[in-house]
Amino acid sequence: MNSRTTRTTQRLAASVASITALLVVTACTPSPSPSPGPSPNATDAPAPTARPGVLRILAGSELQDMAPILEDAKKATGVTVQFAWTGSLDGADAVSSGKADGKYDAVWFPSNQYLRLDTGGRSKLLSETPVMVSPVAVGVRSSVLNDLGWGDGSKVTWAQIGDAASAGKLSYGMSDPSRSNSGFSTLVAVASAFSGAGAALTEEDVQKATPSLKRFFTGQKLTSGSSGWLAQAYTRAEPGKVGALVNYESVLLSTNRTLPADRQLTVVRPVDGVVSADYPLSLLSSTAQSERDSFQRLTQYLLTPDVQKRISEVTLRRPVTPGAAAAPALPSDRRRELPFPGTRAVADGLLSSYQNELRRPSRTVYVLDTSGSMEGARITSLKSALGRLTGTDDTRGVSRFRDREEVTLISFASKVKWAKTHAVPASGGQPGPEAELASINADVQSLSADGGTALYDALEEAYRVIDRQQKAAGDDRFTSIVLMTDGESNEGATDGDFKKFHDALASGPKSIPVFPIKFGEAAVGQLQGIADESGGKLFDGTSSLDGVFEEIRGYQ
Repeated sequence: MNSRTTRTTQRLAASVASITALLVVTACTPSPSPSPGPSPNATDAPAPTARPGVLRILAGSELQDMAPILEDAKKATGVTVQFAWTGSLDGADAVSSGKADGKYDAVWFPSNQYLRLDTGGRSKLLSETPVMVSPVAVGVRSSVLNDLGWGDGSKVTWAQIGDAASAGKLSYGMSDPSRSNSGFSTLVAVASAFSGAGAALTEEDVQKATPSLKRFFTGQKLTSGSSGWLAQAYTRAEPGKVGALVNYESVLLSTNRTLPADRQLTVVRPVDGVVSADYPLSLLSSTAQSERDSFQRLTQYLLTPDVQKRISEVTLRRPVTPGAAAAPALPSDRRRELPFPGTRAVADGLLSSYQNELRRPSRTVYVLDTSGSMEGARITSLKSALGRLTGTDDTRGVSRFRDREEVTLISFASKVKWAKTHAVPASGGQPGPEAELASINADVQSLSADGGTALYDALEEAYRVIDRQQKAAGDDRFTSIVLMTDGESNEGATDGDFKKFHDALASGPKSIPVFPIKFGEAAVGQLQGIADESGGKLFDGTSSLDGVFEEIRGYQ
């Protein structure tokens, strides 16, 4: 197999060199942003040890749009920010487990509400300083808004949105609530609104809201682990497939900056209430005094009225400092805040219900390179990473294969060795999901390495498998392909052959995204080409196959 490592390293080096010296970005969660910002694929990381005048911050990837603000902050305060990106709920787990101790000085997520539900998480935070605010909203394409008779959208309720979704009149994209805080905030908002909860959301409230939640989520046609990819998928989708996006007001307004006129979104903030992000810059209790001083200087600077005004203009979020002027695009009226879950158990139960009961089920095909170069540690790593997806101790539905999910494994080398499909049953029935999850794991552990790499042949077979499954079932699922390889395709169909194959597909199959995983000496050019051709996204599993397989779950 021919390695392209040298050329890939050169491209990455050039990318890193072009990034402002202010921000150092890691690939914790390589999720692109619709706003200009540093490359999420940069390979640098925050300094391993604390340094004077430097704040190492674990943050939500949407904060990439703060780059110009923080560049000015460095000049004014002498404080340099080094970011590592992560999903908000994954970041909360890192803080609660102590994995952030000593590695980061602060965290900056859209919200700390989920983190505060955990006693261990609360104890890790020394202070929190809200910096800006943005509520969850629904961006509806203007033509769809007119068809629904909602006027300018200022009087719409969550119930009306749910009714339109269940009637097939409104389809939308939303990020995965187990990964993204915007998706989680949306889930909490609709559960609170549908249940009529007047105080902290309880398990009984969730049960009361469940029938309405199921109807609401019939309208979800796009899912994603990041807001940036979701906006891109919305732009690529056929005009009639997706009529709205659910996300923070600021993300929707920022997305409009990049959308053509016929896809512009009218931002609807439901009148019965919202869940807002207040972006608290939070100091970790493990942080040394010198970094605490840097934190204090930075937060004081960010809260000054002039800086708050500029933050609002750049990010389209609302100021938190009284008297600071908001960006002209932001409405002046506010919505009431809907109640949040009162305990971690309620929050995790709501997330688990979403994954296994409320949302549309998934159809997922894993195309796995088991050529000779995978022998030894690599095939062992693959078995371990995929095996983790069959675990049953996942409290919020982040990692394991979901109830009602159809999972196909395709093992290939010089040709397709075998393809096996599993249907995970719903919990509570007989049999439950445990036996099928164990069967998937048995197939994973049977993988063996030998032969060449006919990557494109195997990928074309994945599309044919999905076509047969969809015709047999006659259903409409979230459908995706995951392609894992450690080398370059050197047998069978070429990249040109695959492009011709893909171009000839009908519109439905053509829209199925492929999420390639780079591993070992994989040919990045080939994999990026596949991601671009299919509308997917390239992931890097070099450092951790476990982490990247779990991350991709947010896109399935």
